[in-house]
Amino acid sequence: MKLDEQLKKTLLRVAQFYDQRKVGDVGPLGFRRSTDITTLFACLDRLVDENILIPDETMFLDLGCADGRVNVFLSYLVRMSVGVELDEWTFDEYGPLKLQLEEVLQREGLLLPPENISIFQGDAMDGSVHRTINRETGVRFEDFDLFYTYLVMHEEFAEQIERKAKKGALFAVYGLDKIMPTYKGLQLLKHVSPMEGILAIYIKD
Repeated sequence: MKLDEQLKKTLLRVAQFYDQRKVGDVGPLGFRRSTDITTLFACLDRLVDENILIPDETMFLDLGCADGRVNVFLSYLVRMSVGVELDEWTFDEYGPLKLQLEEVLQREGLLLPPENISIFQGDAMDGSVHRTINRETGVRFEDFDLFYTYLVMHEEFAEQIERKAKKGALFAVYGLDKIMPTYKGLQLLKHVSPMEGILAIYIKD
């Protein structure tokens, strides 16, 4: 499936907006890592071509969403975009940044983010957080098709996915280099990993 040109133009602008705001590299808790959304943009065609991301169908969960930038970016392509962030001070940046982005998009005649984004503050390893997500969105952990994380806590999240996600669920890990981690119950999709030298995709057996 080819992505519409207006959509691609919007997605590139969203990527540029967030990449200019790298959450500073340093914040109150020290070094802060952010997904480079422009790099994620470069992965989109491959993600769609490989059915890793199925437009308007994929249920997406970012297990450490920070200011929600990946959620906003992918909201244009997925059925539901859900994120969880532990750090309250990072989580609090989601709303103000999204408002600024919407002003830019409106001014430039581009598409506004769909109303399919739900961001929650809490520990993504905590079952009560997932019960809250289920209660507020109607979506259970095992309903998600694609999970995402920056490299931090990837092993813990992989174990959680192995235990609780449905068979065939996908796990995207951003921030990798030449060495691809291995996880029990998850298989690396070697023919696509690492995309752009940084994004690895795993599938639950």
